[in-house]
Amino acid sequence: MKHKPLITRAQLRRRIAALGRTISQDYAGKRPVLVGVLRGSFVFLADLIREIDVPVEVDFISVESYGNATTSSGVVRMLQDLNTSIKGRHVILVEDIVDTGLTLHYLIDNLRTREPASLVVCALLDKHQKRKIKVPLKYAGFVIPDKFVVGYGLDHAQLHRNIPHISWIEEQ
Repeated sequence: MKHKPLITRAQLRRRIAALGRTISQDYAGKRPVLVGVLRGSFVFLADLIREIDVPVEVDFISVESYGNATTSSGVVRMLQDLNTSIKGRHVILVEDIVDTGLTLHYLIDNLRTREPASLVVCALLDKHQKRKIKVPLKYAGFVIPDKFVVGYGLDHAQLHRNIPHISWIEEQ
């Protein structure tokens, strides 16, 4: 199956380098914890941390709201929690994509109960047309149209994560 790029590898590299520079400036003198939301964010997070020049720690959290569908069920399930205490820490929640905002809202509420010094969101993709709930994105890579996207870590039914760019799947 051919996947026409919506966002090319070169565009991804340039934008992630810029995000890394901005985060490095914003967190100069600090040691943030980057919390990757599994599974979709792992490729983005790996490239992002290589572009950040301040010491960082990494942890992961896993939630599910899509299953094998192309639309969110609206129900968020916690699959894996953090291994690191974030109390008093500067936390950057790293998401692959934000669309309805429901999953991100759930995660922000959950992580705030753990009393971080600060909590911000870095999302590779912002599909704001689908937003059902307002969520704060401090760092965003690309605003994208209302398409179901795959590649660069994003999947459909656990497939297509290995595509090196962002593409889309036509919905039936």
